[in-house]
Amino acid sequence: MTSIETATFGAGCFWGVEHAFRRKFGSKLKRAEVGYAGGDAANPNYKQVCTGTTGHAEVLQVDYNPAELSFEELVDFFYRSHDPTTLNRQGGDKGTQYRSSILFHNEEQRVQAQAFTDRVRPKFGSAGISTIIEPVGQFWKAEDYHQLYLDHNPEGYQCPTHFERSWEKIEASNQ
Repeated sequence: MTSIETATFGAGCFWGVEHAFRRKFGSKLKRAEVGYAGGDAANPNYKQVCTGTTGHAEVLQVDYNPAELSFEELVDFFYRSHDPTTLNRQGGDKGTQYRSSILFHNEEQRVQAQAFTDRVRPKFGSAGISTIIEPVGQFWKAEDYHQLYLDHNPEGYQCPTHFERSWEKIEASNQ
């Protein structure tokens, strides 16, 4: 029996996050949807989340088979595919809805996310890591037009911080 697990990440505008994860992991992602999590409002919509008053982050939620793809591989890519050193910001996008966050689904994910974060923190030098490790709470799927947005709108906005970096480049740029 195949065990499917779920992971949720906030790393700025969810269009670019989804695009980057799909490009990197392809069919290893059994499901990938953008939405809202980490907030208090019930059934929030994009307009509400953009006000910054709901407490939600724009997030990507993925299902994966841990026999094919580990949670640590997902967290590793998460840190290498955005700027985790800026508080509530990615590129020109500002606000708590763009926070860098790993939204854990269980205690094992919380422990793994914290251990990985502690291990890579020195690589970011004095810039530090502003990533929040928080419980996922309720995930609210974003409106249909946000799903696969950059596939449907290849000229659409993509945050300039969403690209894969090597750990060597991260260390070199933070010394």
